[in-house]
Amino acid sequence: MRKRLEMLRVEHRDLDAAIDALGSANAVDQLQIARLKKRKLRLKDQITIIEDYLIPDIIA
Repeated sequence: MRKRLEMLRVEHRDLDAAIDALGSANAVDQLQIARLKKRKLRLKDQITIIEDYLIPDIIA
């Protein structure tokens, strides 16, 4: 699970860099940027689910 979590984090960072690169390019492809942002949000949701699984809530 931890390895999967790290892979998702790396992919999330890579997507962030790709979105920045596309945004700064002269030929801005809004559709491609929107698709990358949606993928990035799905990755973030997956990361959150795995983190919640690995770090259980402690009831005080």
